Amino acid sequence: MGLIETVLDHLTVKSVALLVVGFLVVKFLVNRLIEHVRLRRLPGGRARKVPSWAPFGLDLVKGAVESTLAQNNLDYWRNVYFKDGTRWTGEVRVLNQRIVMTADPENIKAILALQFSDFGKGEPFHDEWKDFLGDSIFTTDGPQWHASRQLIRPQFTKDRVSDLECFESHMQTLFRAMDNLGPLDGEHQKVTPGNAHGKVQDISELFFRYTLDVTTEFLLGKDTKSLCSIRNDFADSFNEVQRMQNIIVRASKARRWIPKSSFWNGLDLCNKFINFYIDRVLKLSPAELESHNKGERGYTFVHALAGFTRDPKVLRDQIIAVLLAGRDTTASTLSWTLYELSRTPHAVAKLRQEILSTVGRDRTPTYEHLKNMPYLKAILNEILRLYPSVPFNVRLALKDCTLPTGGGPDGTDPIAVLKNTPIGYSTLVMQRRAELYPPVSDKFADPEVFSPERWSVWHPKPHDYIPFNAGPRICIGQQFALTEMSYVLVRMFQKYDRVESHMGPVDGGKPMLKADIVLSPGQGVKVAFFEAQD
Repeated sequence: MGLIETVLDHLTVKSVALLVVGFLVVKFLVNRLIEHVRLRRLPGGRARKVPSWAPFGLDLVKGAVESTLAQNNLDYWRNVYFKDGTRWTGEVRVLNQRIVMTADPENIKAILALQFSDFGKGEPFHDEWKDFLGDSIFTTDGPQWHASRQLIRPQFTKDRVSDLECFESHMQTLFRAMDNLGPLDGEHQKVTPGNAHGKVQDISELFFRYTLDVTTEFLLGKDTKSLCSIRNDFADSFNEVQRMQNIIVRASKARRWIPKSSFWNGLDLCNKFINFYIDRVLKLSPAELESHNKGERGYTFVHALAGFTRDPKVLRDQIIAVLLAGRDTTASTLSWTLYELSRTPHAVAKLRQEILSTVGRDRTPTYEHLKNMPYLKAILNEILRLYPSVPFNVRLALKDCTLPTGGGPDGTDPIAVLKNTPIGYSTLVMQRRAELYPPVSDKFADPEVFSPERWSVWHPKPHDYIPFNAGPRICIGQQFALTEMSYVLVRMFQKYDRVESHMGPVDGGKPMLKADIVLSPGQGVKVAFFEAQD
């Protein structure tokens, strides 16, 4: 004991600190050496190293968060991760974690399809998202993911997708809100028909309210009536949770230092709203539930799911995941569509001609009508090419493996990937790569330009265009989303024959890309509609 006491007597704070630092340095060097040896054992090489000047890549963390807040992720990803414009895969090291970044379709095809079992969401992704999306289809792998997909898939059959009554009832409310130039102050507010004619409004805000009402009615049997309320607590909370979740993800391992009070407050309100309807359904006996699902009281997602599981957490997790996908992706795509159409009068005229010749001005469209309008389909394809709903995504290597290209001195070798390495991929960057398209000509516009006409002369390779993801995880609800968006556009351009952009000098034709999980216009979509006189 005397020797130990003597040593302890001579220890100082400085010497302890030096010992701790020394231990951490040795541990760091040993781990890097082990990583190097393991990588050398795999076929392939390393990807191009993304430059970083700060310790632990903290400059890259700072840049990622700042670019998200400034709504210029596309420029940041292009300039930092893919700086030379010829190597579309690079690797960074953040907080001693190797991360591979790619916008190469061959690598993305491997991740999503050809090597599906090698890559998944992974436990770190689940940890980042579990407070918001729980154990839903978007956060899990393996049997748990497969069970979620099997649970949800039957809710998006053709019979469900082709039932358009829900869309029409909310379209009438949307038209009234448009005439009001903003959300209504109560369901029974009086509005002058035709008041929207020639007046400027932000249609993006109304689209997010419309899709929230449609999706909550589809999921819960009761909508939030956000189109009929100037302030909607649920919508505001849902938006704030997404904003904070996006920052949390961008911060990577530094997320523990981000203040999250607004996240927790918003999530609590969202959970209370959803759980109210779940509790009401779970109070039904199995016989009552079966009677409801077979009866004529109308389909709801929560009642259908409760026929398969009575676990309130499973119901909550799947509902909030589908709510995120059903509301935000559809609203953002509709917003981008009006942004581009308002700047392209000839496309509006061509679309309206197709609508009137297929449906007429006064009839509501059927599912078959919507499926037989090629120019409408080309417009949506083009919007999803330029503005994919999920601009950036991540997978985790579930085992030691390789990616097919991007390694070695000239970038043509495979890339060695160790288990637990995150792979970030950007659909937004990939789908704007000029070299993946035919040369610009009279028949084929610059890939940076909105041009629905390109779809009559060009068809992308399977993994060069993946707005709904690809492989086994391809979006279950894509037909529902395309049907809803098509329905909204047909009904709008039956009523209006012209739409003008009033973004003015706000964006100069280069919109801010807001990437709070989904990609939406950062400054809204300010337009004026003109009612048809024919």
